[in-house]
Amino acid sequence: MLIIIGLIIVSYVIGSIPTGVLVAKARGIDIFAVGSGSSGATNVWRSVGKKEGAFVMVADLLKGYLPVVLAQYLEQGPLAAQMQIGIQGLAPVLVALASLIGHSKSIFINWRGGKSAATGLGTILALNPICGVIIFALWITIVLTTKLVSLASIVAGIAVSIMMYLLHGPMPYVIYCLAAGLYVVVRHKANIARLVKGQEPKIGAAKKS
Repeated sequence: MLIIIGLIIVSYVIGSIPTGVLVAKARGIDIFAVGSGSSGATNVWRSVGKKEGAFVMVADLLKGYLPVVLAQYLEQGPLAAQMQIGIQGLAPVLVALASLIGHSKSIFINWRGGKSAATGLGTILALNPICGVIIFALWITIVLTTKLVSLASIVAGIAVSIMMYLLHGPMPYVIYCLAAGLYVVVRHKANIARLVKGQEPKIGAAKKS
């Protein structure tokens, strides 16, 4: 149990690393003062630059992916006995959840952060690569056709638990996908309001200052 608690704490701290804030600051920009005010990859892409946004997206994805892969490795390998807490697959799910929350409620930036879509995708890719690839394909298809990243993230958040269930993922994984998807959707509540009004900015729109 101490090992699992340690992994959860480490995962939260890794998730809390404010990649978007650091990248924007390196360019002399306060990411919370521009665009949507989010530290996520989309706002960095729109307000700082495409290369910077792409870098932040990959980094945020890895913040979710790497801790979960480590937890899975330990659960199935050298620390299998110590990692058993009654339900197979529960430890990686708890680690995934910690990373997700860390990204959006970072200890380093006064409990602020991004909307957890990229970090959430990273956790899904680790838990079930096929599910992760399908969800990413759905996300990128919607982005390319609508230019609305928020819409793509909301639809992906709704679809992920269904896809994990259809792929016969362990029940802890399905429940995590349902909770994480819901969390991502709720984090996009301001975007949903703008989408309803037809005021949501699209990728490719001019930077805001």
